[in-house]
Amino acid sequence: MDLIMYGSAILAICIIVYMLIKQMDIKITLFFIGIALMFIAIMMGNGISAKDFESTGAVWLDPLLAITDQFKSSLTSAGFIILVLGGYTAYMSYINANDVTVNVLTKPLGKIKSVYVLVPVVFLLGNLLSLVIPSASNLAIILLATLFPVLKKAGMSTLSAAAIIATSATIVPTPMGGDNVAVATELAQHAMFANMTVTDYVFRYHALVSIPTLIVIAATHYFWQKRMDKKMGIDTDHAEVELKDVQLVSGGKLFTAVYALLPVLPILFLIVIFILQSVSDLTINVSVEVVTLLSFAIAIICELIRKRTPKAVLDGTEHFFKGMGGAVPIVVLLVAASVFVTGLKSIGIIEALESAMVGIQGSNLGFILPLILVGLTALIVILSGSGTALFYSMVPLMVPLAEAAAINPIAVTIPMGLSGNLLRAVSPVAAVVLIVAGSVKKSPIEIVKRTSVPMIVGVVFMFVLSMIIFL
Repeated sequence: MDLIMYGSAILAICIIVYMLIKQMDIKITLFFIGIALMFIAIMMGNGISAKDFESTGAVWLDPLLAITDQFKSSLTSAGFIILVLGGYTAYMSYINANDVTVNVLTKPLGKIKSVYVLVPVVFLLGNLLSLVIPSASNLAIILLATLFPVLKKAGMSTLSAAAIIATSATIVPTPMGGDNVAVATELAQHAMFANMTVTDYVFRYHALVSIPTLIVIAATHYFWQKRMDKKMGIDTDHAEVELKDVQLVSGGKLFTAVYALLPVLPILFLIVIFILQSVSDLTINVSVEVVTLLSFAIAIICELIRKRTPKAVLDGTEHFFKGMGGAVPIVVLLVAASVFVTGLKSIGIIEALESAMVGIQGSNLGFILPLILVGLTALIVILSGSGTALFYSMVPLMVPLAEAAAINPIAVTIPMGLSGNLLRAVSPVAAVVLIVAGSVKKSPIEIVKRTSVPMIVGVVFMFVLSMIIFL
């Protein structure tokens, strides 16, 4: 039985890793492998290891019931939040509010005369903009068109500017991030973190590590880009990038200010509520989806005031619901990962891993589990250019493995989540690196040479800080 259990688990994991490295979509594969593992568990005499699972009475249908149960569970928790966030992001793009925010924040950069002072400033600004445009690739496209010409005009080398843009979307602490939503939802199911919200997770834990790490990366960028420019000689080439047509909101400075705030309005609401709860006895149980829907209503009112054509404004709200549909693949990936983990639990491999983790207890080697997971993340991200699928696949495993090793689950979730986002810009096959390289007419390897040191320094600093604070 042990041979079947370990053999099945190793084969399943190898298939997933291979597909990740080959940049294949793995959602359906996760479903099929999860089902196969559940059937293997049934043949081994085990039941399906899912919470509150009740058999259909026909064992060959039980794996499919486990999938539908997981969809129902996910769609009423993390899945719904992700859908709402996807809808709001799409609506902000439709009303051009994202473009306004980018323009307002990047316009003052032209007044900074020192090229290398611009390096950390632009890096931190880019990460701030990732709150508005969470996709690294989409943010890079916009920054290449709007910010790159400004940086070149200021005298910055092409490769320095490209490196900053390629690393803009990293680890800014935001309750709007799908990965943070998934982790917080998983943690809330366990007694130690009962009733945890994504706001609690981000501002009480994530920010303690991510904000210092961003500052360290910004400083590293400054010294590394300066050193590389000096080593290569100042880059005087004039890379041409096609300018993006930024649609600004008409109506004067007041409208511009309001529309610049709309994309970050849910985050502002959450921050204000979090501060009020921290400094007073005020109790407001407001979730991410509630403030997002409130922000959506405010955005509609703004559109009605600006356009004064109710029919056109109401027709435009359809983009919110289309955006929700566009976020469905993320929810499906989350469900598929849970089904895969259910299969692993059913054959007994998770219990075996937990038993192995118990041996770490009291040995002062609690950092081994987070280190292994960060190393695995680094391997997959660098080879495939994406760590999203791996991270979502591991979310259901993080808490039980951490508890078995007698360490704080936060010491696992923070390093693994942050390392994937940081190391994306170190992969020459990452979409964001390829987009930047193609736009500035440089090779991906040249871009990676400029991004690797700041990002690797960030990962090392982040890991050490996480172990100091949470282990």
